[in-house]
Amino acid sequence: MGDVLLALSIPVLVFGSGIYAACDCWWHRRHPAPPSPYTHRAARLAEQEMLFLAEEIVDEAHAALGPLYEAPAAPRPAGPPAGLKPEPSQPSQTSQTSQTSRSDATPGRGPSRPAAARRR
Repeated sequence: MGDVLLALSIPVLVFGSGIYAACDCWWHRRHPAPPSPYTHRAARLAEQEMLFLAEEIVDEAHAALGPLYEAPAAPRPAGPPAGLKPEPSQPSQTSQTSQTSRSDATPGRGPSRPAAARRR
């Protein structure tokens, strides 16, 4: 009889531990634990370390590439850019509209495209 009880105790133990695990899982889903302050502190420390490393990378890149951006600016020509010079053609309706659109363009850039071309 002792061997039968021992043989039956193993399935009962497995079944009981499964029920306990299911109930424990259900309980923790319904009542989650508050976040640990140590977890928040670890996240803050990791964030600070990451920002420190990023600052070092940016500082090294600026030290290495800074002279490229500090080059003196090229002198600008006195006249308007080549794309904005008036055309020496006859004063017709089409050339007048092209001249007004070119005179409205931003200095340093070419004239903007017509509205019909921008919609595509």
